Amino acid sequence: MADAPTLSVTLLGAGQEVGRSCCVLQYRGRTLVCDAGIHPAYSGMASLPFIDELDWSTVDAILITHFHLDHAAALTYITEKTNFKDGKGKVYMTHPTKAVHKFMMQDYVRMGSSSSDALFTPLEMTMSLASIIPVSAHQLITVCPGVSFTPYHAGHVLGACDYSREEDRHLVKAELPPIRPDVLIVESTYGVQSLEGREEKEQRFTSLVHAIVKRGGHVLLPTFALGRAQELLLVLDEYWKAHPDLHNVPIYYASSLARKCMAVYQTYIHTMNSNIRTRFAKRDNPFVFKYISHVPQTRGWEKKIAEGPPCVVLATPGFMQVGPSRELFEYWAPDSRNGLIITGYSIEGTLARDIMNEPEDFVGLKGNTIPRKISVDYISFSAHVDYSQNSEFIEAVKAQHVVLVHGEQNAMARLRGAMASRYKERDEDVKIHTPRNLETLNLSFRGERVAKAIGTLADKLPQANEVLSGLLVAKDYSYTLLDPRDLRDFTGLSTCTMTQRQKVVLGVRWDLVRWHLEGMFGSVEEGLDKDGVPTMRVMGAVDVKQTHDHELTLEWESSASNDMIADSTLALITGIDKSPASVKLTTQPHSHSHPHSHVHPHADVEDASPFLRIQRLVMFLEAHFGKVELHMPDAADDAEQEQGEESHDPWLIVRLDEADAQINLLTLEVSSSNEPLRKRVEAVLDMAVTTVSSLAESFASVGLEEESFEKAKPSVAEAEKSDEEDKKSNVVAIKATREVNNLGGDGSDGSDGGLLEVHS
Repeated sequence: MADAPTLSVTLLGAGQEVGRSCCVLQYRGRTLVCDAGIHPAYSGMASLPFIDELDWSTVDAILITHFHLDHAAALTYITEKTNFKDGKGKVYMTHPTKAVHKFMMQDYVRMGSSSSDALFTPLEMTMSLASIIPVSAHQLITVCPGVSFTPYHAGHVLGACDYSREEDRHLVKAELPPIRPDVLIVESTYGVQSLEGREEKEQRFTSLVHAIVKRGGHVLLPTFALGRAQELLLVLDEYWKAHPDLHNVPIYYASSLARKCMAVYQTYIHTMNSNIRTRFAKRDNPFVFKYISHVPQTRGWEKKIAEGPPCVVLATPGFMQVGPSRELFEYWAPDSRNGLIITGYSIEGTLARDIMNEPEDFVGLKGNTIPRKISVDYISFSAHVDYSQNSEFIEAVKAQHVVLVHGEQNAMARLRGAMASRYKERDEDVKIHTPRNLETLNLSFRGERVAKAIGTLADKLPQANEVLSGLLVAKDYSYTLLDPRDLRDFTGLSTCTMTQRQKVVLGVRWDLVRWHLEGMFGSVEEGLDKDGVPTMRVMGAVDVKQTHDHELTLEWESSASNDMIADSTLALITGIDKSPASVKLTTQPHSHSHPHSHVHPHADVEDASPFLRIQRLVMFLEAHFGKVELHMPDAADDAEQEQGEESHDPWLIVRLDEADAQINLLTLEVSSSNEPLRKRVEAVLDMAVTTVSSLAESFASVGLEEESFEKAKPSVAEAEKSDEEDKKSNVVAIKATREVNNLGGDGSDGSDGGLLEVHS
């Protein structure tokens, strides 16, 4: 767990601009792309994101947030004309988004089919649609191991995962995610601009429309086929119903695309707000309009309507670059009775944006100069969030990093400054980023590294500072700690043990082998295995068996520590016949036939007196501090203890200059009024205990589990039977020992802070 998680964010579009949204996320070898749109102010290849900057075959998934062209229209080009199809990537969008996206793309292809710079053919568009996987809101989707996502209702437009925090006449406001994300990528379209409330702007809008009609003018509402258009239709239909004097003034919706998509809106009523669902439940379909009609689908209808009586026309597209909205505007612009109402956000470089400055004239599609006398008003029904909604949502999400996209440079900078000031006042460390196109952000996190204990390890609640030992399993960037016996049940992994055997030909007696092993390891356990073969167990890990005359077999279960013990045992045994000590021991004269029992001077002495160990400790301490005094409790002390007085254990006194230190021989605790002396005595005592202990004792003291190995034949057989059962269980485990309250080490360098050992 030493790897520091880093997320790379690269914008191929919508970086300090509005349009061609395309955000690349790369994390631990995985690549996700959010949105693939075009720039409405450009055409052909110039409208695409910077797609050449990415190897699309490495993309694991493309997520489309909603159906607007500046978020989804480049998808077909990417799936059909790049190497995306050579990889294993998938495309996801919600069910409503896919349904509307189909009609949007059909209309987009139809509009551009006559152009020489068309990006793709109708066939390629159809093939792209077939590859899209629709998903539902709140559905958890696993893209690949370690990567999953969940869509939430976000307002904005039907099916969107690009949010609006205001509940309007037909959509719910954006949901807050139930978890706290590390990174929030959010639009900054309106910067620090705050828009008026829904009721106020609806009242101002309907009053303005009414006034233009009453003065004998035509009202042009440039809008996109879907999204805010449905909101405006609901507002106008309700207002016309309440004003009978307007019933003779027609409202036209000039979009064949919208007529097709209205069925989609009626299909996904359940995704809309409670007002719409309630009306629909009462068989009052809010999208069946009484006072709104579609324009006649005949050639030249724009001129007929333009020269007709006063009316209201919602015409596409919203930016008025081409299409019905542009043609009607050119017809009506010279007449001051007419009115143009811009109802949504206009991208820089489009006619809708330019006309808001109210120029005296403009250049028509045919290159002619047209005077502008039509009134121009701006009332934003945009589904993009304003500053109050955006700041409230950003603060509610509580992300560590906030990445601002989909906003012009100045608006984005002002929003960043305002949010940074708010966080500074509260002394919160939140990083706000405003990347340009092709600028890569590398974001690191302060997240905690946690392993969940499951199975047998979770039966008992661990105490503070308690050490848990188990198998550490890493899967999809999450960690689980479990008992090796639970491995198959919880992970489905197959397991096995590995037993190693090594045969050695050796021409020495069995008791000489034991003598050397005791000299090296301190003590060995001797007995018979289940087959009656003489066996010695070294450090509870390696069995040395006398399988034949002059042949020994070493047997052990493979692990890092056991392999080390086996190597040292093998090296010792192969050198016995060449050892001078062996020669000396086997050439002593004997006056009788039975063998002597020779004890190695370094072997552990069975039933050794406690005074022997104390004597060895005293010798070690005296070598460092000089004379050491031993104090033992006497009968008087015992009598005092029986009467409830303070207990008296045996202790050693170490004196150095004017200070002394006491060592409790039962607990090996050191006490002294002189702190430097106490620490020095503790250090020397630790070395002394290690020195006077044999390898076998030291190995057991570190907490490794040893199987019992009695000297009697039945005990050896039972041990061998247990070994066979373990072999059948086929377990290979990794033992991870770490403190419960510090699974990530000390946090200073991100290291694990634990001991990893291989156990068979």
